[in-house]
Amino acid sequence: MTQTMRKREISEFFDGLAGEREKWLARNRFFHEDDHNYLRFLVPEGLRVLELGCGTGEGLRALRPSHGVGVDLSGPTIDLARTKHPDLEFVAGDIEDPATLEKLGGPFDAIVLSDTIGYLEDCQALLASLHPLCTSQTRLVLAYYSPLWEPVLWLAERFGAKMPQPPLNWITSDDFTGLLDLADFEVIKREWRQILPKRFFGLGRLVNRFLGTLPILRRLSLRHYVVARSRRHVAHRPFSTSVIVPCRNERGNIEDAVRRTPRFCEELEILFVEGNSSDGTFEECERVRAAYPSLNIRAFRQDGKGKGDAVRKGFQEAQGDVLMILDADLTTPPESLPKFYDAIASGKGEFINGTRMVYPLEKDSMRFLNYWANRVFAWIFSWLLNQRFTDTLCGTKVLCREAYERIADNRAYFGDFDPFGDFDLIFGAAKLNMKIVEVPVRYASRNYGTTQISRFRHGWLLLQMVVFAYRKLKAF
Repeated sequence: MTQTMRKREISEFFDGLAGEREKWLARNRFFHEDDHNYLRFLVPEGLRVLELGCGTGEGLRALRPSHGVGVDLSGPTIDLARTKHPDLEFVAGDIEDPATLEKLGGPFDAIVLSDTIGYLEDCQALLASLHPLCTSQTRLVLAYYSPLWEPVLWLAERFGAKMPQPPLNWITSDDFTGLLDLADFEVIKREWRQILPKRFFGLGRLVNRFLGTLPILRRLSLRHYVVARSRRHVAHRPFSTSVIVPCRNERGNIEDAVRRTPRFCEELEILFVEGNSSDGTFEECERVRAAYPSLNIRAFRQDGKGKGDAVRKGFQEAQGDVLMILDADLTTPPESLPKFYDAIASGKGEFINGTRMVYPLEKDSMRFLNYWANRVFAWIFSWLLNQRFTDTLCGTKVLCREAYERIADNRAYFGDFDPFGDFDLIFGAAKLNMKIVEVPVRYASRNYGTTQISRFRHGWLLLQMVVFAYRKLKAF
């Protein structure tokens, strides 16, 4: 592939700058440490990582990959990277040249372009050329400067406060969404960080953690981040399915849960996980299992307390490829489960969340305060998670076993914090950049028993959950 004049100028520019990069990294250490810290949040350690435009390899090293490959246009810069990080693999070459990409092997779990997008001749073509290096699990992570900061960065260069650079492509966050869409990538999340990229005696860290992450203000940040996945690797395939029904004092709903669940896949099992009921719920589960011998029904008693513990017990015992949660109160109709199955089997989503807030609610199905609390919490968690939610408390949630195992493997980041079981899954899916899709359901009134949700006690727990999520997902 013949290099353009601009590409040769960029290559020569960074060849000449290679020996000075250490000086510039040290001068702006606060900025680079904060940037690396957030990239580590987006890319869990131990993955196969490819960084395109890796410089001297500090960013790639910060991600702690199990296998790391860095590519850069500048030969002298790559020589320095190999010397500094001999345990990583570095390639000198033009990432817009197909021959360079063909040499990289792959596939990779994460492909990172940090500021590289500003030097490309054809952003859409480069993005489209990355699909052979991807799987359905690969995440493309883009980090770049906000166009709002162009005059500030220009002045910083003139006064020697920032490493000089050739003219950039200044691309907005919305432009990136369009480019990724044209290149057959689907945006999963966007984030804006570093409203103050200098330490300023500790003020920079405080501002970035507690002000720079707030709605509206965060759009003024220096750094923009986009996470996307390849559409070309999303395929429809059949799954076996386990429907987990946590149940406590729900004896009158057990048979209906079986009778009303459609047979939407060839291999379907229903698991009841009973939690210390006083109305004979477990005995009813056993009776229903015996009454429907043609169906794969199993019943367990949970080991601990709470819905979260029951869900984990059910997931542990489940044998299906897809794991579904169906609340035993049946306020989310079992008849809606095929829609959840279709959403995950088609690849449209990797974590499917039910929402009761789209269709009109059945009379007396949700109390007034509960309704507005759900609305407020949904807005807050949409901001915290950088993915849209209209209903975080709908009990019906669906994901593949493989996805759940990844969440469980990374549970140490959040710890054992969730008595509900909903947020352990939601936070885990968001942290791992899974594609989250909501499926609207018609919320019905109870036909048996009474709600086990306390408006004020559980409302207080939800407020604690908001603070917890803020610390773990924003102000870290």
